[in-house]
Amino acid sequence: MGEFIFKDPWWFLALAILPLLIWLRGRRSVPVLLVPFAAAWHRPSLTTLSRWPVSVAVFGLILIVIALARPQRVEDKHEVNTKGYDIMLAVDLSGSMQAEDYENHRGPVNRLQAIKPVIQAFINDRPTDRIGVVLFAGRAYTMAPLTFDHDWLERQIERITIGLIAEDGTALGDGLGIALTRLEQAARQKNGQRQGAFVVLLTDGANNQGSLQPQQAADIAKSRGVPVYTIGAGRSGIVPMPVFDDKGNRVGMRRMVSDLDENTLIEIARHTGGRYFRAADNDTIADAFASIDEAQKIEFQSKSYLVTTEFFHWAAAPGIVALLLGAFFARTPWRKENT
Repeated sequence: MGEFIFKDPWWFLALAILPLLIWLRGRRSVPVLLVPFAAAWHRPSLTTLSRWPVSVAVFGLILIVIALARPQRVEDKHEVNTKGYDIMLAVDLSGSMQAEDYENHRGPVNRLQAIKPVIQAFINDRPTDRIGVVLFAGRAYTMAPLTFDHDWLERQIERITIGLIAEDGTALGDGLGIALTRLEQAARQKNGQRQGAFVVLLTDGANNQGSLQPQQAADIAKSRGVPVYTIGAGRSGIVPMPVFDDKGNRVGMRRMVSDLDENTLIEIARHTGGRYFRAADNDTIADAFASIDEAQKIEFQSKSYLVTTEFFHWAAAPGIVALLLGAFFARTPWRKENT
C-alpha cells in the first residue's frame, strides 16, 4: 500500500495566512464624512458589482498553494541491510520419489510429499537468504533462480509433482552442475572463490542419466569454493511403490529395492566441504535441514527503491485557470441586475 504525503508542507502556512489577510482587509479603517439627511438623498443603484470573481480567484489561489506543497503517493521508501546466503536447492524428481516409505499424521506418504513441507519450512526459516531451485530426473532444469521472494518460491515448491520432468532417471551430476551455474555471479566472487553460497542436493537414487558425472560436478564446486550438503532420502532395502495405469490412475502397489548411492553423496559432501545426511524418515529430514540452517550468515544489502507518483498538476492546472478567470472578470465591468 502506498503512503500519501505532501513533499513541501510549509506552503500550507501561506494558505493559513489567507483568511487572516481577508479579515484584516475587512476591518481596516476608512475616512467617514457625516452628511445630515443623507438617507433622504439615497436612491437604490440599478447595478452592483458581483463578488463571484473574487471567490473564484481565492479558490484558484488555494489550489495553487496545494500544488506547491507537492502532493504525492510514495510506494516504497526504505533500504534494508540483511544477512544471508545464496542457496540453490537441487531436488530429485525421478519416479522412485513416489515410493511410500514415509509417514505423517494421515498415514503413508511418498518421499516427495514428505520432503516438500520440510523444504518450505527451511525457506521460511531463512527469510534473509536468496534461494533458488533446480529439479532433476533424466534431465535437470532450473525451476526458480535465486530470489528473495520466498512467498512466490513457496508457491513454486507447492506445485512440484512427480512427472513434471518427462524424462525419468537420475541425472545427479547435471542437477548439481546447473545449481552451480546459477550461483555464477562475479560480484560475489573473490580470488576465484564464490562467497556466501552453498548447494543442498537431495536425491533417493544413483546417477544413471545426464552428461556430467557427480564427481566432475563436485570438482567444479570445490574449485569455486561452494560447499555441497547432500541428503539421501528414503529407507534402505525393500520399499512400497504405487502402480499407475496409462491414465494416471492408481491401480495397486508393488515392492521396489531402494538404490540410494550413499557413497557418492558422502564423497560429494566431503570433497566440497559440506556434510551428508541420511533422511530415512520425517524426523531425520527435519534434522538434516535444521543442521544446514546453522550455517554462518554473511552480510548482503537488499535495496528498495523509492517510487513516487506526483499529483501536483491535478491541483495546479485548475488553480491557474480559476485564478486567471477571477482576475479577468474582476477587471471587466461585469455587472448583474438588482431587483
